[in-house]
Amino acid sequence: MNVDSQAEARRSAAEDVRDRLRQAILDGGYPAGTQLRQEELAERFGTSRIPVREAFRQLEAEGLIKLLPNKGATVAALSWSDVNELLEIRIGLECRALRLAIPNMIQADFEQAAEILATYDSEISPVLWSQMNWRFHETLYLPCNLPRLIALIEGNYGQLSLYDRTQVSKASGKDIPQQEHFAILDACRRGAADEAVKLLEQHIVHTQKSLMAAARRKRSA
Repeated sequence: MNVDSQAEARRSAAEDVRDRLRQAILDGGYPAGTQLRQEELAERFGTSRIPVREAFRQLEAEGLIKLLPNKGATVAALSWSDVNELLEIRIGLECRALRLAIPNMIQADFEQAAEILATYDSEISPVLWSQMNWRFHETLYLPCNLPRLIALIEGNYGQLSLYDRTQVSKASGKDIPQQEHFAILDACRRGAADEAVKLLEQHIVHTQKSLMAAARRKRSA
C-alpha cells in the first residue's frame, strides 16, 4: 500500500469511528461526563487507537466531547446558558435554510414531512420524539441544496441532544410542537416563505421558553 493509500485508509477509519461514536453519544450510550477510553473504543470498533484519537479531535470540534489534559476524553455536558445559545444559533441557521429551501420544494418533500408527522403523532416515547423532530426539520431544510449549511444545523442539533433529549421533549411536550409543525408545513406547501420562517422562529422560541421554565422549576424543587 502506498503512502497516499495508507493516509486515505486512516482517514476512512477515523471517519467511521467518529460517525459511530457520535451516534452512540447521541443515542445516550455514553451519558454526559462519561470518560472515553481509547483502548476500549479501539477494541469496540475493531481498529487501532490512531483513528480513535483522530475521531476524538473531530468530535471535540463538534462540541460533543472535551479533551482535558491528564484526563483524556469525556462526553460534554451542557449548562442552561449553553443550551440557550445553541437555540439562538438554531434560529439563525434553520430560518435561513428554510427560506432558501421553500422555492425548491416538491410534492415528495411535503409527503415525506407529513408522513413523519403522522408517525410522530402515534409515538408515545419522548426519546423518539426528538429523533422524529429532527427528521421532520431535516426534510424541510434539505431542498436548500447547501450541504455545509445542513451539516452545521445537524451539528448544532446534535449538541442540543446532549442536554438530555428526554428532558427537552418533556419540557416542550408533543401537542403544541406538533401543531406548530403542521402550521410550518402548511406554509411551506403554499410557498409562503415569510410566514413559514416566522412560524419556525416562534417554534424554536417556544422550545426555549419551555426549557427555561423547566430549569426554573428544577432550581426551586
